[in-house]
Amino acid sequence: MKKYLPILKKCPLFFSVDDESLIRMLGCLGARIESFDKKYTIMAEGNAAKYIGIVLSGSAQLISTDYYGNRSIISRIEASEIFAEAFACAEISAIPVSVEANEPSEVMFIDCSHILHTCHNNCGFHQQLIFNLMKSLAEKSLKFHEKIDVVSKRTTREKLMAYLMLQAKLTGSSEFYIPYDRQELADYLDVDRSGLSAEISKLRAEGIIESNKRYFKLL
Repeated sequence: MKKYLPILKKCPLFFSVDDESLIRMLGCLGARIESFDKKYTIMAEGNAAKYIGIVLSGSAQLISTDYYGNRSIISRIEASEIFAEAFACAEISAIPVSVEANEPSEVMFIDCSHILHTCHNNCGFHQQLIFNLMKSLAEKSLKFHEKIDVVSKRTTREKLMAYLMLQAKLTGSSEFYIPYDRQELADYLDVDRSGLSAEISKLRAEGIIESNKRYFKLL
């Protein structure tokens, strides 16, 4: 576990926890680590919600699939970030989304009940963990509201511009790289890929943006 300490120290779940306490904490929580190949399903839609996941290396995507098999990317999960905490805390019988490895990845799993319920050792770190977990849930809620604001726009052009302006605001620059390729961006915005590509071309021709693959600049 020690080799993962640098990335775990960046995880919001372990904020304000020193190295020695973190090692003991992981043992008490029964943390386990699994490796996944690219495109492998880490958590499948319909499974019972029990575990919180932490990406240790690589990255993953939270994906919703409708009745007809159309995919929508809800969010991207980078190394040190956690996922499925809301479902695990709610103890729902079937999670409504899937988590898929975006590249070869390592993931740590922690049974959420080990965080929410004090163990027989009466470890002193549980209060800090619960506080960190609630803070993470609140921050995720704000991010989902940001996505709702983007995808609620009426046209592909409006959705794209709302997303790009949000990224510019978050990075503090008119030039930035997005984490998605064209198909993934279309899935995130809930639009058709060909229509998205056409709008990007139009915006470039109109002198509103510059772009090259994942690079964008607002003019």
